[in-house]
Amino acid sequence: MKKLLKYFFEGLLFLVPLVVTIYVLYFVFVKIDSIFSFKIPGVGFIITILTVTLVGFFASYFLTRSLVNIVDKLFSRMPVVKMIYTSIKDLIGAFVGEKKSFNKPVLVTVSPGSNIKVIGFVTRENLDNMGLAGAVAVYLPQSYNFAGNLIIVPKEQVAPFNFESGQAMAFIVSGGITA
Repeated sequence: MKKLLKYFFEGLLFLVPLVVTIYVLYFVFVKIDSIFSFKIPGVGFIITILTVTLVGFFASYFLTRSLVNIVDKLFSRMPVVKMIYTSIKDLIGAFVGEKKSFNKPVLVTVSPGSNIKVIGFVTRENLDNMGLAGAVAVYLPQSYNFAGNLIIVPKEQVAPFNFESGQAMAFIVSGGITA
């Protein structure tokens, strides 16, 4: 009976991530595809990918910065829209684009003199304008979650973490399981 239980859990460990991943991809594929009413499955998904890529191309080469700034100013002046637009723009910008924010992994000593450390990312190195001279902003992503905490710590408690940013984020989000 113990062996059967062991095999069952090993099966779960193999199947659950596989099935959930396939289901999420299928769900996204079907949702995007259902926006368009084509008879051939996948055409809507391909059109969406091509459209996003084309908009990126035009924004990079043909649209001037002033047009991008006009859109930014317009969306940044609408009360509720501003909160949503700027939050999403900043979050996407933190991972892609010229102003990546999660590119400085660090080890933070939780309490001076202790051996307890957390992995995070320096998001702002100078907080003098906030009256926090000598402090840095460190983002601490949470494991198995798309959330995190921002902590302000003295610079002395932050040490560079010689690790590639993407691997550090995967390590944190997976709760230390991803090698």
